[in-house]
Amino acid sequence: MSSASICSGVNHLTDQALLIGFVGFFAQLVDGALGMAYGAVSAAILLSLGITPANTSAAVHTAQIFTCGAAGLSHLYNRNVLWPLVWRLAIPGVTGAVIGAMVLVNVDQEAIRPWISAYLAALGLLILYRVIRRPQMKKPKPTDRAALPTGFIGGMADSVGGGGWGPIATSTLVGRGHEPRFTIGSVSLAEFIVKTASAAAFFVALGTTHMDIVVPLVIGGLIAAPIGGYLVRIVPAKALMLMIGCVVLALSSWQITRLFI
Repeated sequence: MSSASICSGVNHLTDQALLIGFVGFFAQLVDGALGMAYGAVSAAILLSLGITPANTSAAVHTAQIFTCGAAGLSHLYNRNVLWPLVWRLAIPGVTGAVIGAMVLVNVDQEAIRPWISAYLAALGLLILYRVIRRPQMKKPKPTDRAALPTGFIGGMADSVGGGGWGPIATSTLVGRGHEPRFTIGSVSLAEFIVKTASAAAFFVALGTTHMDIVVPLVIGGLIAAPIGGYLVRIVPAKALMLMIGCVVLALSSWQITRLFI
């Protein structure tokens, strides 16, 4: 192999690592501020780069062990966490995440790709719905009864689709009357526990084939994580949510279009 081809390969890998690192930074910044969208954003982009659904989800979840841990510490520092809510989400979430990971690695990757893209597009629509829906006339009394099924469904869907924990859990709990600040903080900390279980399941099934994607995602995410806990206190979320919903929907729709033309 010539030195020119080696240099070209190195430059390609460097460019890809920088791109994935930026994806990790941007996704974690959004996730820390909104309590959602890390997986949806990063999975949509990684799928559009041609990475298989299983490796995409495995890489995203492995990276989030570090980024969610850092984000969780940031929310703890800013006193955004309710521990009882964390555990009511995390325990069923772990169960759902492990089941979802095992389902994903045992299906045909190309056959499931359009379904994963459609799922991510639905997440984009869910985020947009949260922005444009009319405010309720009367805020419901907060209740934790939905936390257990929400954790299980969110964990399973997140493992299969590469994202979705935040949009499912945060949307459900806020809709049930929980204060957004404490919902985002608690969901983020519970997410660390769920992602750890999901990543462990993927490692058992896939080994280390996705580590070249994980490293730049982690580096980008760790740089952004300390900022997110602060942003949730000071930045109006509506415009940011609108932008993220559009980005996720557009990327997923583009990926679906590429598969059928």
